[in-house]
Amino acid sequence: MKIAFTTQDKVHINAHFGSAKTIDVYDVSTEGYNFVNTLEFNGNLKQDGNEDKLVPKIEALSDCTIVYVAAIGGSAAARLINRKVTPIKARSEEEEIEQILTNLVKTLKGNPPPWLRKALQKDSKQEFDFEDEEE
Repeated sequence: MKIAFTTQDKVHINAHFGSAKTIDVYDVSTEGYNFVNTLEFNGNLKQDGNEDKLVPKIEALSDCTIVYVAAIGGSAAARLINRKVTPIKARSEEEEIEQILTNLVKTLKGNPPPWLRKALQKDSKQEFDFEDEEE
């Protein structure tokens, strides 16, 4: 599953979702985690109530399961949830991405909470290809 982090320094979860210029994406499984890419956003990203700036971010995160943020507005959180992406607010801006990833791997190996199991099921669903079906 893909996990995203709003970050200003690639170490901590220290950016507000709406004003984040970069979002780092990782692939996480029971085997561990790998960096996938950094999503970059430009333009007017000030925390000013401009909802249009959220659209590219929400679309870019549509294949993620979770996005960790320092802060997020209600509208942005609702839009992410509608896309089946769970926003999680970091406990502090000092919380480190690597520690969250390590804890997630441990959780996946053990007994994930119900909301995470549901998210994992969403990731494992495969499309049915009717062309392979015999008549």
